[in-house]
Amino acid sequence: MQADTSLKNQFDSIIFDLDGTLWDSTGNVALAWEKARTEVDDEVEPITRERVRSITGMAYDVIFEVLLPDMDVERRNYFKAVCAQSEIDTLAEFGGDLYPGLEETIKYLAGKYKLYIVSNCQSGYIETFLSHCPVADYFLGHQCYGTKGQPKAENIKDIVKDHDLEAPVYIGDTTGDRDSAAKAGVPFIFASYGFGKVEEGKIATIDSFGELKGLL
Repeated sequence: MQADTSLKNQFDSIIFDLDGTLWDSTGNVALAWEKARTEVDDEVEPITRERVRSITGMAYDVIFEVLLPDMDVERRNYFKAVCAQSEIDTLAEFGGDLYPGLEETIKYLAGKYKLYIVSNCQSGYIETFLSHCPVADYFLGHQCYGTKGQPKAENIKDIVKDHDLEAPVYIGDTTGDRDSAAKAGVPFIFASYGFGKVEEGKIATIDSFGELKGLL
């Protein structure tokens, strides 16, 4: 952990990214999308966990533009819709892998901060995470790409405005998270155990979720 004890008592709230920060669902997402692929177009390159990890954090529309750049828009949108439903159905049943220490750390943080989630996922995804999360009630609100189709920075701003946050901090695992936090005017903490690499533009780095107890 690259920590600065001066970060304690500087914030009134924490906004979390979801994938790569609170849990890793890439294994079951890959299973869901592969099932959809075989139903819609088995000539498409197989969708592996590695391919899912490579696009995690992107806006949902962009994900399928990257995965299927040569497919015509109408068919790609159909494929995306089938994948989205398969994903929600699969995760509703099996969930994802919560990062170690999440339950006790969230309980600790909730005693000091207001907690929220902002993700680039489709509608229903955060709710699915919360249904598998033993500390779901500690999160006071959430926003995602699927709600309004707007960039993550705007969703962060919405959470800040809607909940009257005065000193929030955003925690995520990619350069996209860092850039979104910066555009929203919110400091950024990098979760290095996730899917990305962030060299600059962070106020701290955590190498495991539980390190937040010492940092904040």
